[in-house]
Amino acid sequence: MQIIKIHPLDNVAVALEDIPAGAELSAEGVSIRAAEPVARGHKIALKPIRKGEEIIKYGVTIAGATEDIAVGQWVHSHNAKTLLNEGGEYKYDHKVYALPEVAERSFKGFRRRDGRAAIRNEIWIVPIVGCVNGIAKQIADSTQVLVKDTLEGIYYWGHPFGCSQLGGDLEQTKKLLAALVRHPNAAGVLCLELGCENLTHELFTEELGEYDPERVKFLRCQDVSDDVAEGVKLVTELAEYAYGFEREDIPASELVVGMKCGGSDGMSGITANPAVGRFSDRLIALGGSTVLTEVPEMFGAENILFSRCENEEVFGKAVKMVNDFKDYFVSHGQVVYENPSPGNKAGGITTLEDKSCGCVQKGGSAQIVDVLSYAETVTKKGLNLLSGPGNDLVSATALTAAGAHLILFTTGRGTPFGAPAPTVKISTNTALFEKKGSWIDFNAGTVAEGESLDDAGDRLLELVLEIAGGRKTKSEEAGIREISIFKDGVVL
Repeated sequence: MQIIKIHPLDNVAVALEDIPAGAELSAEGVSIRAAEPVARGHKIALKPIRKGEEIIKYGVTIAGATEDIAVGQWVHSHNAKTLLNEGGEYKYDHKVYALPEVAERSFKGFRRRDGRAAIRNEIWIVPIVGCVNGIAKQIADSTQVLVKDTLEGIYYWGHPFGCSQLGGDLEQTKKLLAALVRHPNAAGVLCLELGCENLTHELFTEELGEYDPERVKFLRCQDVSDDVAEGVKLVTELAEYAYGFEREDIPASELVVGMKCGGSDGMSGITANPAVGRFSDRLIALGGSTVLTEVPEMFGAENILFSRCENEEVFGKAVKMVNDFKDYFVSHGQVVYENPSPGNKAGGITTLEDKSCGCVQKGGSAQIVDVLSYAETVTKKGLNLLSGPGNDLVSATALTAAGAHLILFTTGRGTPFGAPAPTVKISTNTALFEKKGSWIDFNAGTVAEGESLDDAGDRLLELVLEIAGGRKTKSEEAGIREISIFKDGVVL
């Protein structure tokens, strides 16, 4: 199969491999000849499309033709443009789809004293202000000898914020860092302060709320003569605490999994993203939770999600989330459709609608049970939407803060980064999987080669349970894990 027509209403197909000019092609009973070369992931016209007519993919409009397009021609940004604008009216049109039947499953995880499940048993050093990043690194480097028995790692999460911030930015930093401190994958946490930052101890602990002093410790570097030695002492105490946890059987219903994409290509919406959607439906059928973010990459496809909000209250929160992000763009003098990236376009994605319709497929077909603000934590079982940008590091950090035990990250171009939560890289095409084996954990390119999406979803569920049980992701093996905090305003 060289091309695929995704939906019966589509007037374009997607090339599953590089197509030479003159190739005879067929899709869903339609036979055409390629009028020019079309690269893998790019679109080819199945019928004549007049200038001004809509280009249909996934059964919805993803662009408007800027010139006449003949059958067999390549369809991309040279002859198509977005039809998005800053407006948009939304009506609640509730739809419910059946979830698959899945046999009960479990994983080998850790049970925290407060009853929460975890998939890693680590110590996290969290700088409350960027000034102490270097000290955090020294403490982490000096305590690696403690990583033994059931303690699986000691990490620090450097960032540039916590001071010289005003209003909303300081509030977001405070909420994000507090959410990381509460994350169950951290058996113990050392909060590292400087002593003169805007994000004071009082402000931070108020946000953090009640905490177990055996699990969470604080060090103010300006108050001690040897900050590294004091930090090593505290991490040693946390390690003794962490050694007390061992893996045990935990129902899959307690898993929380984040979902995002980056370096997407024209195959993303055909292979990897819908495979993740099948996984999401399976985990939710088991009683678990998934989280979908990247609000700007919902623009143009938001109604696909809105129709699955379980009630009008959730629908209202989802509409507000999207409109707030549109206002964010407009307030900075930017158009809402300033997307896709150069890499996306090279991979075959033409407009934001094109990208978004592929992106939202990660959400599967389950009901949306809640809409979370940035740095807010999942409290409801099922599919959750999370407010956050498309930026990979920022959104993956936000998913971790939301309580995701691990993150599924689909990519057609490839990327090495990892979030604090184990980050599972899923390739949209087999060529990437074979080329970047040190980056990619799961190949969804097999869907383009004949594997069913249901089978890919089943395979992905098995991998997730293995990783939840201790198998390391490629980014974990490489030691690539970091955070990035959403910033909007003034730096003093």
